[in-house]
Amino acid sequence: MQRLGALLNLGRGAECAAAADAAWAAVHDLPDPYLRGHLHAYAAVVAHRAGTPDRGAAHLVHAERALGGVDAPGDETAWAWHDLAVAASCLGFHGFALTALEHARQVGPPAGVPAEALAAPGVRLRGAVALDHLGDTDGCLRALRDLTAEPDRFAGAGTGHLVRPGGRAAYRYAAARRAALGDGPAPASGEPAGTGDSMRARDLHQLTAVCLAVAAARPADALTRLAAVTPSPETLGAAEPARLRAVAHAAAGAHAEAHAADRLCFQLAAARFDRLREGYLEGVATRLDLDGQRRGGSEALTDPLTGLPNRRFLERWVGSMLARGERAAIGVCDIAGFAAVNERHGRHVGDLVLQRFAAVLNRVMRRGDVVARYGGDEFVVVLPGAGPAQAAEVSRRISTAVAGQDWAALAPGTPVAVTVGWADGTATGRGLTSALAAASARRAAA
Repeated sequence: MQRLGALLNLGRGAECAAAADAAWAAVHDLPDPYLRGHLHAYAAVVAHRAGTPDRGAAHLVHAERALGGVDAPGDETAWAWHDLAVAASCLGFHGFALTALEHARQVGPPAGVPAEALAAPGVRLRGAVALDHLGDTDGCLRALRDLTAEPDRFAGAGTGHLVRPGGRAAYRYAAARRAALGDGPAPASGEPAGTGDSMRARDLHQLTAVCLAVAAARPADALTRLAAVTPSPETLGAAEPARLRAVAHAAAGAHAEAHAADRLCFQLAAARFDRLREGYLEGVATRLDLDGQRRGGSEALTDPLTGLPNRRFLERWVGSMLARGERAAIGVCDIAGFAAVNERHGRHVGDLVLQRFAAVLNRVMRRGDVVARYGGDEFVVVLPGAGPAQAAEVSRRISTAVAGQDWAALAPGTPVAVTVGWADGTATGRGLTSALAAASARRAAA
């Protein structure tokens, strides 16, 4: 597994498939879910490089589930969550990446891994420039400012040496990117020591030089440098060179060329998202069809966007439970502010918010609870055997977890919150439909 990770970092793609096969063979009979989770994170990148984004997305989901099943997470689990965040970020799933990174930060410090080592600025840097690629330069700059403030804070605390080498290259690029956009001072020129020799670090050194040339009012030099480099799309996305070309042309006063480069940037960014979404949905649809055939039916019971059970599953499962006379608290959760997210940032960001929200709900549920996507931005949680006290505690946990998410990284300037309403569903009382109506009414009243 260490060899596979090193090959991925060095960009030696031709050797990765065989290394992945060897790693899978090595962990085949081992019960530790950490190993499988970490290997699924690596396999996601291998699949992505092989041109199978659906398999890459499936590996991300498998990795998250395996790591979430570790009973006593330690330093190895923290690094596995970190690497999962990096993998998801490289594949373009920036919301998923931030959630994985938050897991790493929760697990790492208690296990002796300092927060500075898990800062993963490259993950947040990709998310920042992705905003710029889609036209949200203000959101990009806000994220870059947060990034560039960290090295000084770490230095003041005497912990700057704990940042990983690749992270130093990312921090430096963030500062250079801000300077190229006319926001903040440029870092010193030249490649500083201790920034690593990975494929991504090498790409960042070259692109940093481009940004520094723009910041120094040498746009012709920037364009010449851009023509000579071919950074991996995994580093900052295929659209980043086009965006830098637009910035350089604008600095030179060549506005027609800048406009053309910006259009190319947007097209590349949109095409990448479309490929990811289509590949993911196709892969999920295929797996659901196979599952349906194994069950002897063809009805899909899973929501393809979030991976949660869907309305059909919920109706069957709750109906069966209530028919047995079992008690359950049934809650309806709505995303407050979701309509504004779609209106301001578009459906693609709305999808990322839905995926993050689903992951948050899954994380705070008790063992045996069920969370499903009922439709749109409405989610239903079912707590078997629970009464008002347990429902209130789960509601508090949901609200706290949602409030603790960095929604601004996904949808800058558009607050996201949650509203929750509960009802009691029993065989002698109300069924699912009436319970949901009562829960929705209480949520609205709250």
